[in-house]
Amino acid sequence: MALGAVPAQAEVSGLSDNGFVSRNEVSVTAAPREVWQELVAVNRWWSGDHTYSGDAANLYLDPQATGCFCEKLPVPEGAPSGQRMGSIEHAHIVYADPVRGVLRMTGGLGPLQGEAVHATLTITLKPGSDGGTTVVWNYVVGGYMRMKMADIAPVVDRVLGEQVQRLGARFADGKEAAAPVN
Repeated sequence: MALGAVPAQAEVSGLSDNGFVSRNEVSVTAAPREVWQELVAVNRWWSGDHTYSGDAANLYLDPQATGCFCEKLPVPEGAPSGQRMGSIEHAHIVYADPVRGVLRMTGGLGPLQGEAVHATLTITLKPGSDGGTTVVWNYVVGGYMRMKMADIAPVVDRVLGEQVQRLGARFADGKEAAAPVN
């Protein structure tokens, strides 16, 4: 086990025919302010395997209300002259408070984007008595989907759990996270 992060805990904490809740958490030795700086630099820790472009460097997060967790889609090789870059809004920021350590966004991530669901991801940074932080992700999904909630919920939970673990790993083994991105 890494010195700077406690392994992530994940669970589908609620499931019905109309929705599910995915809850993931990881504890790190860094202070909430440091964790916030890393959290909003999503391109440094999100897995490129879970992007449309295949490259996490194309991700960005604008941590303010009406901002977005978005991805640039580079112009493909051989595209016609003047072809514009594409983009994807993974989620829309509705609440960002670095002082309280709360980031909330709405949007269907991954395969949920094309479904008639409403989904809300709330990320909370809870300060620990030891100066560390517990990072908690609650993703609440509800609505109509063409796939069964019971089938997709564990897949979404696993992917989100991986991202939480990757964020926590940025603080592992006593390493400090890279310099903040503005």
